[in-house]
Amino acid sequence: MDLHLADRVAIVTGAGRGIGLAATRALAGEGAHVVAGSRTVTPQLLALEAEGRVHPVQVDLTAEAAPAALVERADALGGATILVNNVGGVKLRTEGFLALGDDEWMATLTLDFLAAVRMTRAAIPAMVRAQVGNVVTIASVNAFLPDPGVIDYSAAKAALWNVSKALSKEFGPAGLRFNTISPGPVATDLWLGEHGVAATIAASRGVDVDTARSEAIAEQGGFSTGRFTTAEEVADLVLLLASDRAGNVTGADILIDGGFVKTL
Repeated sequence: MDLHLADRVAIVTGAGRGIGLAATRALAGEGAHVVAGSRTVTPQLLALEAEGRVHPVQVDLTAEAAPAALVERADALGGATILVNNVGGVKLRTEGFLALGDDEWMATLTLDFLAAVRMTRAAIPAMVRAQVGNVVTIASVNAFLPDPGVIDYSAAKAALWNVSKALSKEFGPAGLRFNTISPGPVATDLWLGEHGVAATIAASRGVDVDTARSEAIAEQGGFSTGRFTTAEEVADLVLLLASDRAGNVTGADILIDGGFVKTL
């Protein structure tokens, strides 16, 4: 299936690893030029850069002015008509809500919400001029599955849903589409890394990482598929939503969780 992405210009945030790296690789594989924003330019990004279609930019998206650097690089390639808001992170709050101060809330909201708001605001003008644009934002099942252990992260992801839906209404007449993807647990460092969710749970419960991971998943009812989602599977959804094959899909959220959420 031709997704008609060849020679399109895309910006991907948080592109150095995990879902962002998978989306970068997938878009480049379809012939797009990808401006890959990452706090660290990883060896994987450098390898993709050598192939000619990925253009890494070292940025910290918690800085207010950072999106401008990505838009400037995209403009030099012809202007971005695809934006993938992926940058984010989660810290498990094992001490509970009352231990969570303003500094922690602001750090989470800046990384998991404001970074995407600022990046989208910076990218929209070029899309409006082109009268075409797709913004795909990586949200989370926690946008609608509140969890006290990630209460600040859940609130930020719910806010992303709201903003994406509102923007789909405002900029639809200009030819722009806005959608979110809500993954359940994904087999990336965020969940399975040395300092990921599973490792944090293990330390707080005094068990090994494999036990903590199994217990955390079981507490939510487990996966219907029996496994984590892969970053590449999320990236495939990014490709579809960024393409004109999904040309009338906007203001939507696509759930990919292996049956993790059991409610309607």
